[in-house]
Amino acid sequence: MTSTWFRRFTTAAGDGPRLVCFPHAGGSATAFKDLAHTLPANFDVVSVQYPGRQDRYGEAPFTALTPLIEAVAAELTRELAADPGRPYALFGHSMGALVAFETALLLARGELPGPQRLFLSGRGGPETDSAPYHLFGDAEVLDDVRRLGGTDQAMLDDPDLLELVLPALRADYRALGTYSWHGGEPLTAPVTALTGDSDPMTTVEDVRTWRAYTTGDFDVKVFSGGHFYLFDHLDGVAAAVTEGLLTQAAVS
Repeated sequence: MTSTWFRRFTTAAGDGPRLVCFPHAGGSATAFKDLAHTLPANFDVVSVQYPGRQDRYGEAPFTALTPLIEAVAAELTRELAADPGRPYALFGHSMGALVAFETALLLARGELPGPQRLFLSGRGGPETDSAPYHLFGDAEVLDDVRRLGGTDQAMLDDPDLLELVLPALRADYRALGTYSWHGGEPLTAPVTALTGDSDPMTTVEDVRTWRAYTTGDFDVKVFSGGHFYLFDHLDGVAAAVTEGLLTQAAVS
């Protein structure tokens, strides 16, 4: 992939299925670096790099989800068209689950085959979280980030580092707070929903609500831990992804 939107952390692209990963609010493509190295070597794992962070720091971050989703879907469509025979799946965590889901809906309207499966992590369906994130000031955003964990807390206490991460955090929280689900046809792709059993933001019942947004098979995987459980369960998450993709490949 040559687009500025995608990063690959393995030395070569495997010839197996492609997994496109969507980071959480304030997160970057590197959030999935360890997962990329844990999945089977023949998988082609790529991560979305949203504007406004790391090597795209000089670009303005999106403050609304719809234009972000449209931009990602357009870039991904171009990349998929260049390798049309390769099956692919989407994995999104927290805000990334919402972006992955809405991206899949846009892709379904196009001419290319849709994803084999969606892996939606750390968040319930699009109608489960109505917190007014767009009204949060910097202190409230940082309090929420600390509550959820997953970010190096020392970074949040370093004024110089905080200056680098705050613009993306502010933008992502505004995008989440102004998002609303407008309804529509459900996906046909199967969905695996994943969560931590002590996530302070999302309950197991919340992640089960994804069932209503697909006509395909649906499965739930629950791990011990909080909102960022996946960093502590790389082997288990990789096994769930591998199982989901290989099961779908067998029935396709």
